[in-house]
Amino acid sequence: MSDRLADNACAPTLDDFARLARATFSALPARFRAAAGEVVIRVDDFPDAETLAEMGMEDAFELTGLYSGVDLARREGLGPAPEPSRVFLYRRPILDEWAERGDVGLSDLIAHVLIHEIGHHLGLSDHDIDRIEDDAD
Repeated sequence: MSDRLADNACAPTLDDFARLARATFSALPARFRAAAGEVVIRVDDFPDAETLAEMGMEDAFELTGLYSGVDLARREGLGPAPEPSRVFLYRRPILDEWAERGDVGLSDLIAHVLIHEIGHHLGLSDHDIDRIEDDAD
């Protein structure tokens, strides 16, 4: 990670976030990583206007992450997915939530969003993911 993060002088860049996301993914249990398969993890500052419109949102700070693709539960046959499966992490909304909360580390929040979106890749609904998180607490 950059020296800028070590001394808390600057907010993490897109590259810093990507490194944190890769480290988080690498630290996940091997079975979870294997189940995630070839999902691509992408870090952007904000969701684009089209994504916000599709989600029925006006405020770009409302969306911290998004899964895009056909989840494993809905794929037909053994062939490839019709489009790449991607997890988007949105840097600015995550930073905003992190600063507002003040009760969770940035790496932990990135991990939470990443795992949540990979859960959608695996075919889990928000309700399923919330239930799993509640059971883990």
